[in-house]
Amino acid sequence: MKAIYDVKRFEPRKSIGYLMHRARSEILAALDRELAQHTELAPLEVTAAQYIILNMLMEWDTDSTSHLCKEMSYDPGAMTRMVDRLEAKGLLQRRRCPNDRRLVNLELTAAGREAVPKMRACSVTVLNRFLRGFSADEVRQLESFLIRIYENK
Repeated sequence: MKAIYDVKRFEPRKSIGYLMHRARSEILAALDRELAQHTELAPLEVTAAQYIILNMLMEWDTDSTSHLCKEMSYDPGAMTRMVDRLEAKGLLQRRRCPNDRRLVNLELTAAGREAVPKMRACSVTVLNRFLRGFSADEVRQLESFLIRIYENK
């Protein structure tokens, strides 16, 4: 299979890696702004990165910081600080595993379960803004391309 990029003609600012990074950064920054402007969510001072953690706890079969670290590519120290902040805001809590007291599980509090759908609505608003001008078919195609890139790891 022929390589897509050639070292001699490679333009980093036009590469898929750079463009995906920039798009992700801009989407997260826009979500930070959207969350900060939301009447009910603004007092919580939740960031886009914190929303991702809360959403993963709500939607995925995960309750451990190690799994969150792996999925988000965060180092354990950074994740601990994020979890500390979310716990201080009353959005999640740590619970010792009843079967193995060495393990600490994370779970959303009632306030966290109430806030996540509002945060998700902010996320959908931001994504739809970034996808203006795309058809639904184009978005599904882009999603399938990104999945293929991810699966090629």
